[in-house]
Amino acid sequence: MCLAIPAKIIKLEGDMATVDVGGVKRTVSCLMVPDLKLGDYVITHAGFALHKVEEADALASIKLLRDLTSMVPPEGPGE
Repeated sequence: MCLAIPAKIIKLEGDMATVDVGGVKRTVSCLMVPDLKLGDYVITHAGFALHKVEEADALASIKLLRDLTSMVPPEGPGE
């Protein structure tokens, strides 16, 4: 199962970007999404940015995921 978590672009070098997802940094290709700039949010998969996400939508998704994870007991579901 995959979750589409928005990643913020924090560095651009040619067709490659460094993105931040909750403090975890990854390098992804931007070849599939033209005209990205620093601060944009993208959905990534398998090392590629797949599409750009509006900042308000990205922040709402991130908040929802944080809220959901805060509801899971520390020992995990069903344990």
